[in-house]
Amino acid sequence: MSIFPFLVAAWLLVIGIYGIATSRHLVHQIVCLVVTQSSTYLILLAVGFRTRGIAPYFSDVKLHTPAVDPVVQALTLTDVVVEAAVTALLLALAIQAQKRFGSVDPDELAELKG
Repeated sequence: MSIFPFLVAAWLLVIGIYGIATSRHLVHQIVCLVVTQSSTYLILLAVGFRTRGIAPYFSDVKLHTPAVDPVVQALTLTDVVVEAAVTALLLALAIQAQKRFGSVDPDELAELKG
């Protein structure tokens, strides 16, 4: 098992978190969140990877043949769908903030009243 995918995932996570913490624009923060979430894809696929593994279907395959884990592939696909939904929701909220307050700078937005 190689450590390289985990290092790249950690790098993506750090870059995304740095962008979220330092950005003064909602859309840029959402893009940085997408970068952060993409590190989870890399981790999941690195965990499920098998060298010389075959596709995870088992029709006429010899016993004890290495196969890629289909569970992590399903989790990655689920992660992609969740990320798309979260991104769409956050972009819709950024559009509404622009319409209501005239700015997408988090510091310029009015406080929520409850």
